[in-house]
Amino acid sequence: MKPKKILVIDDDEAIQEVVQGCLEELAQWEVVTAGSGEQGLQIAASEFFDGILLDVSMPGMDGIETWQKLQENPATKSIPVVLLTARVQPSETALFSQLGVAGVLVKPFNPLSIAEQIAQLLKWI
Repeated sequence: MKPKKILVIDDDEAIQEVVQGCLEELAQWEVVTAGSGEQGLQIAASEFFDGILLDVSMPGMDGIETWQKLQENPATKSIPVVLLTARVQPSETALFSQLGVAGVLVKPFNPLSIAEQIAQLLKWI
């Protein structure tokens, strides 16, 4: 079976490295990283991905705007997206649920269980 391929869009390099390491080592997934919404959109449109892990708080184009642009592009709108956020106020949680994303992961996350959490949110297990 072909390994899952995930795009991680996060402006924090340390988060990128931790997530990439965990998903590659623990789940044997292929991980591609992007440091901005703009870069993530370009990569998502040029390769096939099984899912996208998208940081909400980024400078420039934030995660919500990036999500909207992914939805506008026929090549990327069917890719399931999991938001990664430290913001869990009720108003934001309501917004996230209205967006139609596959799920939300809260920072700080447990590196040892992040692959399983993503797989559950994307209904792979």
